[in-house]
Amino acid sequence: MNSTGSVDHVAAANRLDWVDYGKGICIIMVVMMHSTLGVEAAAGQQGFMHAVVEFAKPFRMPDFFLISGLFLARVIDRDWRTYIDRKVVHFAYFYVLWVTIQFAVKAPAFAAEQGAAYVAKMYLFSFIEPFGTLWFIYLLPIFFVVTKLTQRVPPAVIWVVGAALEIATIHTGWTVIDEFASRFVYFYSGYLLANYVFSLARDVQSHAVVALVGLAVWALVNGAATYTGVSDWPLMSLVFGFAGCAAIIAVSALLAKMRWLDAIRYCGEHSLVVYLAFFLPMAASRILLLKTGVISDIGTVSLIVTICGVAGAMAWWWAARNTAFRFLFDRPAAFWLTPKPRVTLQAAE
Repeated sequence: MNSTGSVDHVAAANRLDWVDYGKGICIIMVVMMHSTLGVEAAAGQQGFMHAVVEFAKPFRMPDFFLISGLFLARVIDRDWRTYIDRKVVHFAYFYVLWVTIQFAVKAPAFAAEQGAAYVAKMYLFSFIEPFGTLWFIYLLPIFFVVTKLTQRVPPAVIWVVGAALEIATIHTGWTVIDEFASRFVYFYSGYLLANYVFSLARDVQSHAVVALVGLAVWALVNGAATYTGVSDWPLMSLVFGFAGCAAIIAVSALLAKMRWLDAIRYCGEHSLVVYLAFFLPMAASRILLLKTGVISDIGTVSLIVTICGVAGAMAWWWAARNTAFRFLFDRPAAFWLTPKPRVTLQAAE
């Protein structure tokens, strides 16, 4: 993600468009989930977008984590100071900043219901239990550190342990443990199998018709599995998670080849920006639409709120990027452990 407003030409030249399409699809699905479920909870009824959210459930976060691990092999051998700076401090900065922003927005309502002491307690607790939508960037640095620490362990052992944790469907109530168990295998697979993933994308682009037939079959099977609940079964969740990852890679590769729906690629190029900032325009548009009642169909409201969440986050970034508020999306030099390079937010990611 380019958070500074200037494009690093070397980084841009080395981008893989299909990766940005994949991240774009993932971040839009994440915003869609929060938007749809939020609207439905407030309205007390479901709309047609609920089926779309359920269809994406088996692969929405698995694919996001798998893509996040794709380029790790290029940087994992860096010295620990540089590695921690780029893979831990980077996300820690944005987590602390944006959890504080979210609490500032929600504190008046919390205080009115539970008192100021409760707000302070919950804010401190958010550094133990990830707060709201920000759990992804809380967990990602943990994945980076665990992967580097286990470099000398046979990769097959790590993968099998990760798969076993996912199959075990662990539910302790602590997001860090539960989501680590559910998602690490996908992140590690992105790191371990990156060459095969890139090869799959190239093969899809070379055999588009075959890929489209395969995607049609996958869509039918995935839809049936989510409708019947089979995709939630132990082991089957792993199977459908990886199947969905392969499908999104295929869709992304085809979109990149045809240069269709470039807005999705742009969202993927700025996926962390969208992830950090979508909550406020999403909540504001939901409240406005439901209170005014100008649109009665809940599915349509959910779709509009999703669009507002994505577009509003991008508008927030565009407004801040060349001002004193650029620190919202661009980590200031004072918060770097090593000299700040001329890279985009995406490259650091």
